[in-house]
Amino acid sequence: MKKTQKGKDHNQNTVSIYVAGDSTASYYEKARAPRMGWAQVLDRMFDKKIEVHNEAAPGRSSKSFIEEGRLDKILAEIEKRDYLFIQFGHNDSKSDDPDRYTDPDTTYKSYLKKYIDGAREKGGIPVLLTPVERRGFTVDGEAKRSHGNYPSAMKELGLEEDVPVIDMTEKSMALYTEAGPEDSKDLFMWLEPGEHSNYPDGSEDNTHFQEKGAVQIAKLVAEEVYGLKLQPLHSHIEKELKKEFF
Repeated sequence: MKKTQKGKDHNQNTVSIYVAGDSTASYYEKARAPRMGWAQVLDRMFDKKIEVHNEAAPGRSSKSFIEEGRLDKILAEIEKRDYLFIQFGHNDSKSDDPDRYTDPDTTYKSYLKKYIDGAREKGGIPVLLTPVERRGFTVDGEAKRSHGNYPSAMKELGLEEDVPVIDMTEKSMALYTEAGPEDSKDLFMWLEPGEHSNYPDGSEDNTHFQEKGAVQIAKLVAEEVYGLKLQPLHSHIEKELKKEFF
């Protein structure tokens, strides 16, 4: 599986972003196209001084990601000044699956803290990202919530541990509301039968993105990086993209 979207040039003072997360962020091979995770295109938001290591994996929760040794792999590689972006919540709520379930007020926080502590022990910089929302609308055409207390629990942990938090739950909801119930389908894996060879029967998926959605979510992440002035990432956002933030 392809993890890194940029090759590291050791002659440059590069900084890495490691991404720990689930299927909404992960990399997908061409056989799964047009499905894309937002971290799969995150490298497009930065110049060549920033390298993205996308370690997100489908179906993982903050708990199962650790239990499978995936965090250990990141911590074996992450270096001082590198970033660890942490986004979980979709699968933590699977109450019927003890291998993945975490309680938002207790075990969810305690598992997330392992990412924070691990990154800091290596001199890295942790950043929490609340889970992107699923596509769903109220009768009034407003995007609706599906993640319960997980986003608020993550924000509470960010305050407790003095960790930057990017509120992708709210950001993604605003994006979907602006697009509306119909046009928002273009962000997700909504395909008509025969529209794409990989999905001959079509698809009606309100969780996973196709390229347009992945790019829009990655732009929201970059916009928050810029707004929070996370250095040196702030200084290496693509110039053309920065113009959209003003």
